[in-house]
Amino acid sequence: MTHFERGKRLRAAVADRRALLAPGAANALTARIAEDLGYETVYVTGAGIANTGYGVPDIGLTTVTEVANTVAAISDCCDLPLIVDADTGFGNPLNMIRTVRSLERAGANALQIEDQQFPKRCGHFAGKSVIPQAEMCEKVKAAVDSRSTEDLLIIARTDAYAVEGLAAALDRAAAYIEAGADVTFVEAPTSEAQLREIVKRLAAPQVINLVIGGKTPLLSQAALKDIGFSLVLYANAALQASIVAIRDVLSGIRDQGGAGTLLHRLATFEDRQNVVRKPYWDDLEKRYVDDPGAPA
Repeated sequence: MTHFERGKRLRAAVADRRALLAPGAANALTARIAEDLGYETVYVTGAGIANTGYGVPDIGLTTVTEVANTVAAISDCCDLPLIVDADTGFGNPLNMIRTVRSLERAGANALQIEDQQFPKRCGHFAGKSVIPQAEMCEKVKAAVDSRSTEDLLIIARTDAYAVEGLAAALDRAAAYIEAGADVTFVEAPTSEAQLREIVKRLAAPQVINLVIGGKTPLLSQAALKDIGFSLVLYANAALQASIVAIRDVLSGIRDQGGAGTLLHRLATFEDRQNVVRKPYWDDLEKRYVDDPGAPA
């Protein structure tokens, strides 16, 4: 599937408002597994890139280049549309222009941008602060104006609920829609009633982020579809699962002096090779690489 086709498919899915599940992926392997499992899109998680790629928390420590490199690696091996966490755009409206261009070239089909002060922090952390609404509107306009196609969705996230309350967050989201955002995202609401109010008040398609251990109630996909959400992010569920799995297996090897009793916890050698498409590369090798035993 071409980059253009991915964008068209994602835009259509978002317009359907069917609570499309978007699992988070911080690397190409996770995105490939999501694709194999039948998901329709992947969320390239900024927190996941910070946590898994660099071992640091989600407090604005990564760069646009690091995010773009991750997006390019995922796009190269995965045919799913990519929703990319672009944080604050990594600066002012001019930085936003460069961020949009860089991430679109890397393979993004949607960019999530937010109104936190830089450096930002995870939306479910305490101590957040937001930039003025007018400044964020200019950043949204810059993002919209600098994309090469309308099929690069601009998702404008507001973190104002935790700072200014729900009414202010809804006012901000409405202003971001007026500035040109295709989708809005009120981060970290804390009740089902608030979720319903968000969808009722805002005309554009809406995103919800379900963080395990976070502030937002973990409603089912069916319930969120009934409310009217378009996208449901499970941004770091796979990452949280991997932490438990890695810790358990490595603890077992340490304690038992080997992995013999842990084989049921591990992918088989064949499974691992299939996930990374080794048979495909074997076929390419046969096609393009000379037989080492053949005469020169």
